[in-house]
Amino acid sequence: MATPTVRRLQLGNELRHARLAAGLEQADAAKILDCNLTKISRLELGQSGITKGDLLLLLTEYGDTDEHKQWMVELARTRSARGRWGGYRAVFPEWFRQYVDLETDASDMRQVQSELVPGILQTEAYIRALHASWPRASSDGVDANVRARQERQEIFTRKAPPQAAFILSESCLRRQIGSPSVMAEQLRYLEEVALMDNIHLQVMPFDAQTYAGAISYDFTLLTIPSQGATADLEFVYVESFDDARYLDSKDGVAAYVNLWSRLQAAALGPKESLDRIGTVAKQYAP
Repeated sequence: MATPTVRRLQLGNELRHARLAAGLEQADAAKILDCNLTKISRLELGQSGITKGDLLLLLTEYGDTDEHKQWMVELARTRSARGRWGGYRAVFPEWFRQYVDLETDASDMRQVQSELVPGILQTEAYIRALHASWPRASSDGVDANVRARQERQEIFTRKAPPQAAFILSESCLRRQIGSPSVMAEQLRYLEEVALMDNIHLQVMPFDAQTYAGAISYDFTLLTIPSQGATADLEFVYVESFDDARYLDSKDGVAAYVNLWSRLQAAALGPKESLDRIGTVAKQYAP
């Protein structure tokens, strides 16, 4: 079952599709529910939930089928993520929690990282070394970060794992986090991950000549499959120090897909990337 965040997004997307198929504007939908335009906009953006009565009223006026109505009611049934972010999961800042939901339901993910090994590929020792370096880091806080990050990594070993691709700057391999033994273990793990059927890993070497400067733009592309009449949901996640942007406009996503293609062409191939990781790992080994 999809996470509450993704269910709201899918519901909003389906509502928008049904309205457009009926040839109606958002103002028409607002008249049907006798509400303001902002409410309809928030519903279709997946920013708020909807009651069963309002949902059926809209779908009936849209001329929707009984089968699709039933599916939409079920989709709307779980609208809250209350309780999901307690315990060790509370280490995730609020602006990152939507990403975790999207990542959990993604069928395809593509990530570019310029300085650190992506969180979803980090070993326990690497995570501990990374968080222990922060001022006022507590042992409980570090333990919670380890557990939360390891839980995210479980998507790669579930029954239907996502297809995942990573482009890592060579800096990710050479930026020492913790001791040399921590780095050696981390890079050996990357070698194992790179051999998984559903994971494609490439390294952008320091001496790349083509489009290498763009590796400085960290971002993640996520595709969330739709089970309804609408197209799959596509997002670009761009993170800063204390906030993040979620881009879903057609032009915004297309720009980053184009950037991804250029970076992928400039990076080492999978076999050459595996060799580069192995070479750097040997330099860390005692």
